[in-house]
Amino acid sequence: MDVKINATNVNISGAMEKYIHEKLSKLNRYLPNINSVTVDLKQQKTHRGPDQISAEITVRHARGAILRAEKHLDAGDNLLTDVKAAVNEASDNMYRRISRFKGKRRDRRERAGRFMATLEELTLAEDAPEELEAEIANAPDADQLEPRIYRRKVVPVSPMTEDEAIEQMELLGHSFFVFHHAERNRINVLYKRSNGGYGVIDPQID
Repeated sequence: MDVKINATNVNISGAMEKYIHEKLSKLNRYLPNINSVTVDLKQQKTHRGPDQISAEITVRHARGAILRAEKHLDAGDNLLTDVKAAVNEASDNMYRRISRFKGKRRDRRERAGRFMATLEELTLAEDAPEELEAEIANAPDADQLEPRIYRRKVVPVSPMTEDEAIEQMELLGHSFFVFHHAERNRINVLYKRSNGGYGVIDPQID
């Protein structure tokens, strides 16, 4: 299993890189057939208050599922300590994602889709670390965790540029906007980023 670390505005020591590799290489014990794990570490300036340290972990499974967990912390006096704390908490969040992916409550097997864990994977996988297992076991039932579709809405779309899409989204007061990209000739999604500015999702069939 490949573990890749990307760092932005953060200098990672050899010892920290080794720590991250050793910690995340264990994920395969709890969810077999992981193809790769990517860790994105970032330090960001804020207009008010301390800098933000973030750790985002992305797991790509052999059957196409993508699991992502992250943690944002205020920067303190020791950057490496902050990075380690962010990685640890993001890792704990990933175990929770994995628990849901595995479908720990076996009575869900008849509703399992292609992104759910197979019976073989459930058999091979270990339980989450002991310190998290009780919390996961006492979590609400899966039916309460899974969102339900209560409404479907037909959205008319018109060809427009990204600038026009931004203008239209702001006029509507929404945080995202579905539009037909005039240049790409396909549906895109414009959204507001939490740290300012905009992002565009350009779906492509994999």
